[in-house]
Amino acid sequence: MEETVVVPISPQVKADVQRRLKLIEGQVRGVQGMVEKDRNCRDVVQQLAAIKASVASLNTLVAETYARECLCGVDTRDSDEVSRLLDILKAAR
Repeated sequence: MEETVVVPISPQVKADVQRRLKLIEGQVRGVQGMVEKDRNCRDVVQQLAAIKASVASLNTLVAETYARECLCGVDTRDSDEVSRLLDILKAAR
């Protein structure tokens, strides 16, 4: 049975992911406060949509990082091919 090799993401991406997670956490806490204060439902829905967009953006960043850094490693040929595939997938969204 093969062991899975864990390849950590770069420190810069890790810091960006952690920063974004803290922002999302703040957004969620804000919505909790809005609900507690009986804010307008439209405002709550708008904030939830913003949270959804933030999570989707973070998910894209992590998926791209996984593809580039974890799957490809140092093989630039594979990395270039993955970059082209990711560009196509982003355009298709």
